[in-house]
Amino acid sequence: MFPCVLPEQPPKKRQREAYQLPAGRHGLSRQFVVSNQRERILAAVADVCSAAGYVAMSVEDIVVTSGVSRRTFYDNFRGKEDVYLAAYDEVTQQLLTQVYAAYEGADGLVAKVRDSLSAFLNFVADEPAFADMCIVEVMAAGSTAIERRNRTMAAFAEMIGQAAAAELPKTKLPPALTAETLVGGIYEVVYSRVLQGRGEELPALLPDLLFSVLLPYVGRETASSLLKNERRRSKPKAGKQADAG
Repeated sequence: MFPCVLPEQPPKKRQREAYQLPAGRHGLSRQFVVSNQRERILAAVADVCSAAGYVAMSVEDIVVTSGVSRRTFYDNFRGKEDVYLAAYDEVTQQLLTQVYAAYEGADGLVAKVRDSLSAFLNFVADEPAFADMCIVEVMAAGSTAIERRNRTMAAFAEMIGQAAAAELPKTKLPPALTAETLVGGIYEVVYSRVLQGRGEELPALLPDLLFSVLLPYVGRETASSLLKNERRRSKPKAGKQADAG
C-alpha cells in the first residue's frame, strides 16, 4: 500500500505584530517611519536588557525583538553601547518629567519631597523593564552610563536641597552633602528590590523613605508624626487591595 500523500500546503504568511508598520507602499511619511522604528528599537533595549542583562544583550537580540532590520538599526545607532545610552536617556527623561511635575505641583518642603518621591517609586514599580535597565543593568553598562546615572541622582539631590533651602533658615540646614547621601541610600533600597524582582513593593515604602529623607531637615518629632500620618494614609489602600483579592 502506498502511503497517503497530502497535497502540499502553501506556507502560512507570518503575521505582522501590532507594532510593525505595514509592508509595501503605505503612504506613511519618512519622518513617521523613522520615529516609529527608533521607538521600537529603544523599547526593545529595555525588554532585552531586563531579560538577559546588559552584558549578554546583543544587537541581534535587539533587532529581532524590535522587528527592524540590522541595516535600520545601524542607520540609527553605532552599536550596543550607543543604543543603550539612548534608551537610558529616553527613560530617565520620562522619569524626571514626572518627578519634576510632582515636585513643582506641591507646596512646601514636606509636600514636595513626598510627592516627588511617590512619583519616582510609582514609576519604577509600573515600569519593571525600564527599572531593570536603568537601575540595575546601568552598573554593567560602562563608565559613561554610570556617569549619566550619577547625573540623574544629582538632579534628585538638588531638588531636595532646593526645597529645604527655600523653607528652612540657613542655621537649620544640614550639610550640603546630606541630600546626596539620602539619594544614594534610596537608590540602594530601590536597587535591591528591583534586583530581586520586587519592584512592585516600592510604593509601599513611601512612609519609611519619607521619614528618612525629612529627618535631617525637620527633626525627629516632626518626621515621626509624618511617618504615622503616611502609614495611616496607606492603610485604606492596602485594605481595599485585600478586599479585592
